[in-house]
Amino acid sequence: MPKLKTNRGAAKRFAKTGSGGFKRAQSHRSHILTKKSTKRKRHLRGAAMIHDNDVASIRQMLPHS
Repeated sequence: MPKLKTNRGAAKRFAKTGSGGFKRAQSHRSHILTKKSTKRKRHLRGAAMIHDNDVASIRQMLPHS
Protein backbone atom coordinates (compact mmCIF):
# COMPACT_ATOMS: atom_id res chain seq x y z
CA MET A 1 0.00 0.00 0.00
CA PRO A 2 1.34 3.51 -0.76
CA LYS A 3 2.22 5.99 1.94
CA LEU A 4 -0.52 8.29 3.22
CA LYS A 5 0.14 11.90 2.32
CA THR A 6 -0.82 14.80 4.53
CA ASN A 7 -2.76 17.61 2.87
CA ARG A 8 -0.25 20.44 3.38
CA GLY A 9 -2.87 23.19 3.10
CA ALA A 10 -4.87 21.57 5.90
CA ALA A 11 -1.74 21.03 8.01
CA LYS A 12 -1.08 24.77 7.97
CA ARG A 13 -4.66 25.64 8.94
CA PHE A 14 -5.67 23.08 11.56
CA ALA A 15 -4.05 21.73 14.72
CA LYS A 16 -5.09 18.72 16.75
CA THR A 17 -5.98 19.24 20.40
CA GLY A 18 -5.21 16.91 23.27
CA SER A 19 -8.78 15.65 23.42
CA GLY A 20 -8.74 14.68 19.73
CA GLY A 21 -10.57 17.66 18.26
CA PHE A 22 -9.19 20.19 15.82
CA LYS A 23 -8.77 23.91 16.30
CA ARG A 24 -8.67 26.58 13.62
CA ALA A 25 -8.01 30.29 13.29
CA GLN A 26 -10.89 32.72 12.88
CA SER A 27 -11.50 34.26 9.47
CA HIS A 28 -11.89 37.98 8.55
CA ARG A 29 -8.64 39.07 10.19
CA SER A 30 -6.28 39.49 7.23
CA HIS A 31 -7.23 42.79 5.60
CA ILE A 32 -9.72 45.69 5.57
CA LEU A 33 -9.33 46.04 9.32
CA THR A 34 -10.01 49.78 9.55
CA LYS A 35 -13.79 49.46 9.28
CA LYS A 36 -13.97 46.64 11.83
CA SER A 37 -14.39 47.58 15.46
CA THR A 38 -11.68 46.91 18.02
CA LYS A 39 -14.01 44.55 19.87
CA ARG A 40 -14.71 42.56 16.71
CA LYS A 41 -11.01 42.22 15.88
CA ARG A 42 -10.18 41.26 19.47
CA HIS A 43 -12.76 38.47 19.48
CA LEU A 44 -11.43 37.13 16.19
CA ARG A 45 -7.97 36.60 17.71
CA GLY A 46 -8.78 33.43 19.60
CA ALA A 47 -8.90 29.97 18.08
CA ALA A 48 -12.18 28.22 17.30
CA MET A 49 -12.99 24.53 17.18
CA ILE A 50 -13.85 22.60 14.02
CA HIS A 51 -17.51 21.60 14.02
CA ASP A 52 -18.28 17.95 14.72
CA ASN A 53 -19.69 17.50 11.21
CA ASP A 54 -16.33 18.44 9.65
CA VAL A 55 -13.96 16.51 11.93
CA ALA A 56 -14.07 13.34 9.79
CA SER A 57 -12.93 15.16 6.64
CA ILE A 58 -10.16 17.00 8.52
CA ARG A 59 -8.99 13.71 10.03
CA GLN A 60 -8.77 12.23 6.53
CA MET A 61 -6.66 15.19 5.34
CA LEU A 62 -4.33 14.87 8.38
CA PRO A 63 -3.78 11.12 8.76
CA HIS A 64 -0.63 11.41 10.92
CA SER A 65 -1.92 13.87 13.51
